[in-house]
Amino acid sequence: MRDMMVWCGGLYVLSLDLFVAHEMGDKKKKTFMFIRLVSAAGTGFFYVKRKSAKKVAEKLEFRKYDPRVNRHVLFTEQKMK
Repeated sequence: MRDMMVWCGGLYVLSLDLFVAHEMGDKKKKTFMFIRLVSAAGTGFFYVKRKSAKKVAEKLEFRKYDPRVNRHVLFTEQKMK
């Protein structure tokens, strides 16, 4: 059984064909970007949100709670630094 196994990348694989088929079947990871939603009240408070880079083209705006002014205000999208 040892002679049928192939050493590949730190692992013993039963056959190289299985290893290549598994590698080719891997799915591509989705691309997301993280954005910062900054308060329009000027307090500097922000939320971090994950946004799909492919699907959403326009800038996001949400009305969310800002604890520094103790009310709901408009939050607009800015890129992460």
